[in-house]
Parts: sequence; C-alpha cells; structure tokens
Amino acid sequence: MMNMNSEEPPLQPDPSSSVSRQVVPRAAMTSPEHPWPVTMASWTFSQAISTWPSFWLEGQIQEINARRAGSTYITLADSQVSNTTLEVVAFGATSAQAAQFHQGDRVLIHGKPNLYQRFTKLSFLAQEIRRIGQGDLKQQIEELRKKLKGEGLFDADRKLALPEFPHHIGLICAPQARAEGDVKRNAMLRWPTIQITSEYVHVQGESCPPDVIAAVKKLDADPDIDVIIIARGGGAFADLVGFSDEGVVRAVSECSTPVVSAIGHEDDWTLLDLVADLRASTPTDAAKRVVPDVHEQLELIDQLRFTLQSDLQSLVTSQLQLMHGYLTNPHLTHPMSMLEPYSQQLERLSERLNASLHQYVDSETNAITRSQATLTALSPQKTLDRGYSIIRDEDGHVLSDASQLSSGQLLALLLRHGSATARVENVHD
Repeated sequence: MMNMNSEEPPLQPDPSSSVSRQVVPRAAMTSPEHPWPVTMASWTFSQAISTWPSFWLEGQIQEINARRAGSTYITLADSQVSNTTLEVVAFGATSAQAAQFHQGDRVLIHGKPNLYQRFTKLSFLAQEIRRIGQGDLKQQIEELRKKLKGEGLFDADRKLALPEFPHHIGLICAPQARAEGDVKRNAMLRWPTIQITSEYVHVQGESCPPDVIAAVKKLDADPDIDVIIIARGGGAFADLVGFSDEGVVRAVSECSTPVVSAIGHEDDWTLLDLVADLRASTPTDAAKRVVPDVHEQLELIDQLRFTLQSDLQSLVTSQLQLMHGYLTNPHLTHPMSMLEPYSQQLERLSERLNASLHQYVDSETNAITRSQATLTALSPQKTLDRGYSIIRDEDGHVLSDASQLSSGQLLALLLRHGSATARVENVHD
C-alpha cells in the first residue's frame, strides 16, 4: 500500500515550471490553450479537502496492514452496502492503537479527509479509533467452522488422494480471470496432454455460493473429470466469504472427485481450504501440485531404464559365470566320478557285511553243535543205550519209586530196542 503520510509537506504548483504556458489561478479559467498541470489540480483538490471538518466514521475492517512501524493502513467497508470501501491511514500513537484491531472488527473512527498529492489519492486520516464489536461475519464463519469440524467434515480420513497422472481437470473460476490463465498455463507446461474444462462462476458476492455449488456438482457428475480445482486470485476478507459458505463446504465434502482449493494467496483462508482434499497456496501452486512435470517423469524413466539395463546386465553376467562354473565342474563333465567314492564305500561295506555274515553263521553253527551234543548227552535214549529201561504205569506215568507199585499191576517197559509189558509179582521197599 502506498505511503500516505500526511506529515509530508504539500506540493506547491510552480507556475514558472512551464515557460510555454501560463497557469491560470482558477479552474473556471482553464481552456485548451491554458490547461492546468497535474500538480496544480492535485494541489487544488488538497486545498479544498483540507477545509473539510473532522467527523466520526463507522464501518467494518475489511483489510488491515500494520507491518510498517509507525503507520497502519485499513480498508474500511460499509457494514450495510457491499463493495463500498474507504482507505483509512493512521500514524504515530493512532497507528499503534489501530494495530490492535483485526479483520472483521466493527469500528468508529474519528478523523478527517486527507489527500496524498503525489498520487492524488483520497484517504481518511484517523485520529482516534474505537471498537464497537467483533466482526459479525468473521464470528459467523468461526462458529460455522466449529460446527462443521464437529461433524467431521474436515477429518483427514475423509480426504481423497489426487490421481498421480490425471487426464482431465475440471476448473471452477471467474470468466477471463488471471487464476484461470495461471492454472492452464502452468498445467500445460508441465503436462502438455492435460485437458481442462472450465466452469465460470461469480467468485464474490451473493451469486458466488450457488454458482460454485452448481459447478462442483456438474463437474463431479462428469466421469471424465479426474480432479477439480476451485481457483480465485487474492482479495480482501469480505471478498472471499463466498468460499466459506456452508452449502459450498457441504457440496465439496460430498464430492467423489478429489477437490483442490486454490483461493487467494498463501495468507488467505476459507472454510473451503479445510474441507478440500488439498489446499494450494495459489492457483499456480494448484496446477503444479495436480499434474506431474513431464520433464521430471522423462528423467525418472531414463533413470529407471538405466537401472533396469544395469540390473539385467548384472543378472546375465552372473548367470554366465554360473554356467561356466557348471561346464568346468568335474562332476558334471564326468558325472560317473561322483559315484566312485560311493561305489568304493559300498564295496567296503559289502565286504564287511559278508565277513560279518560268515562270522555270524560260523558262530551260530558252533552253538548249534554244542547244543546238539548237550541234548544228545542228556537224551533218555542215551540212558536206555547204557542198559537202563523206563517203567510206566497203565496211564503212561513214569515210575521211579517202589512205593508207586502194587502186586498184580501191569507195567510198560521201554528198552533200548523195543518195549514190553510186565506184571508185578512182589514189591520190596
């Protein structure tokens, strides 16, 4: 904003500055032959305005700039009539007082009209400022923000991811707006094949919310649209309120197509920024964040191609080395050589098995022979062969004691050769 410090001495018209023309003293005396220079006109306006009295002024702060020490500049809007504003300047102690106010505040300002001659710019020089209330509009937006946040409309898990390679952008902006040119120019520079469909709307005033809502719904219903950008250049707080409308916020929250908010400059904010899937600082930033850079993508492809070729070459080299190893491996060139140690081991084991079997058979044969000799020596037949006999009763029981005998009892005698039957005559104990 221009410096309008009233302490700068007023410019004085210099009649001698133009030799070829005579400066007449009054406006009514000017003619094509004797016009006023700009300095004279500006000085005359300043002189007239300086006679105006001081008065009280009521309005709402639309924009305030207190970044320069000792001076504050305010755009004061009529709280009843839209699009009517007045520039207010404050210096010194009044500037320090004015710096405590914020956008949306309703204020009373006492001061007087002032003309900055260098630019012939009319302003209101503030001498005292009083707050008469918080800005109604700003307070309403804050209450709406809390309400919508409580409903979860700004939650991160509701955000949709932008497509990595969009084919078609839906752009909502004012007709012939600079924002449209910024988006189209930067998007096409980055991705020449991108298609852009523009929907023109009012971007401030009463028509803004319904226009934006209709455009959002129209683009969201178009299956060819991959992403929607809502763009507007910078502006005062009151100029952007249409993008904090509840209907606009709800329409965007219901979109199945990702929405990017690109309203104003980086310092500006609206409720649309909170509900959108992505907030861009400017329309140019929106274009850069929505579409990839074709040069970066081509460079990435070249890097991937080089990496792929290197990996493939490394794989082929390693496989060739592996094949060479197979070809020079003696086990593969003479496969039977792999069986030789096992064949020798099998032969040794076979010999050991045969020796063990022979040893086992001989041992068992000797054991059988010994058992046979023992059985033969203990055989009843051997006893009979020595002249003994075996006596049994009629039931076949072997009798070994005379007490088992009785006179007249029949006995069976088993002899070395054959058998006989006898009868007991006498029994002697």
